[in-house]
Amino acid sequence: MAFDLDQDARAVQQEARAVAALVAPFAAEADECSRVHEPTLEVLRASGLCSLLVPAAYGGRHERVDPLSVCVAREALMRASSHLDSLFALQGIGSYAIAAAGTHEQREEWLPRVARAEVLAALALTEPVAGSDLRAVQTALVDRGGELELSGVKSFISNAGAAGFYTTIAKEGDRFSLVLVPADAPGVSVEPSPEIIAPHVLGEVSFDRVRLPADARLGEPGAGFRHVLATLSVFRISVAGAAVGLMDGALACAARHASAREQFGRPLVRLGPVAGLLADSWAELESSRLLAYATAEAAREDPSAHLDRSSLAKLAATEAACRVVDRCVQVMGRWGLVRGSDIERYYRQARPMRIYEGASEVLRLGIAARLCDDMAGAKGGR
Repeated sequence: MAFDLDQDARAVQQEARAVAALVAPFAAEADECSRVHEPTLEVLRASGLCSLLVPAAYGGRHERVDPLSVCVAREALMRASSHLDSLFALQGIGSYAIAAAGTHEQREEWLPRVARAEVLAALALTEPVAGSDLRAVQTALVDRGGELELSGVKSFISNAGAAGFYTTIAKEGDRFSLVLVPADAPGVSVEPSPEIIAPHVLGEVSFDRVRLPADARLGEPGAGFRHVLATLSVFRISVAGAAVGLMDGALACAARHASAREQFGRPLVRLGPVAGLLADSWAELESSRLLAYATAEAAREDPSAHLDRSSLAKLAATEAACRVVDRCVQVMGRWGLVRGSDIERYYRQARPMRIYEGASEVLRLGIAARLCDDMAGAKGGR
């Protein structure tokens, strides 16, 4: 690998690999859970790894959340267990807006507990009629004379039912605001979401005229999308890291099988078509890793300036992950189809990555627009 991680990122990488090794013996069990798998959470909590996801002033490890550290951590965690990766990542995804826009009191109340994984975080964006089109959000926030009232339904929310709070986007007049909702606030209820192909802690969250203090907003009224984009600027890159970890795990399964399995009097790896599948997969894995790391490195100083690049890294890695895992299943033949095997788990886990935190089709729109703007600017400069 040509990209040279600095000493801090390498230390995080080794730390995350050690955490992943502790979860590996029960990873298959954890990855079939649609509720929090307590042994996995206990390992994550004891590791202190979640301190990567909040600023140092509130119990975190770095002055600001470091996109490269999060990216390399997710690569290691996802290789072992999607459940472990999800528990880790959501601590940052659900709490980042508090760090970026919350009051001192909000930060003091929630962020140290997030850093210790004492409380789980959730980001509530999606609704039954609002997926990629977040401007279709119907959950409403109304100012009732100094008190806020929240009503609506959020759908397919990660950590629903387990989270201690929901960072929630809502329509306030003709704009959109972000509000911090404690999970135990009167009027908050949770029902399970439909099971998906790769089990995940998901739920439908209802807000029935939930009363909140005026300072429950995160940032000023109407600034909700800005804070959501700030969150994505840091954590969308890390999805690419997780996809790299998944590819790495799948390719290891396929390479071991191809080396040990003999057909037609020779190991599979010496059969041309199989060698091609493995070589193409390794090329896509390393290309995705380099793009993910380089993008995360660039985002260290100013994540919001690199959102388009983050989208590019996420698109490239998640699309590659589906191709790579499919090839690995093909290399392994019938052994790639065995229910409960590592490769079968990777196969199911790869597919949702092209949808969450920005579906590939939506990302392509922004990426193409940025490409054309950059090219037009370059032409004008000559």
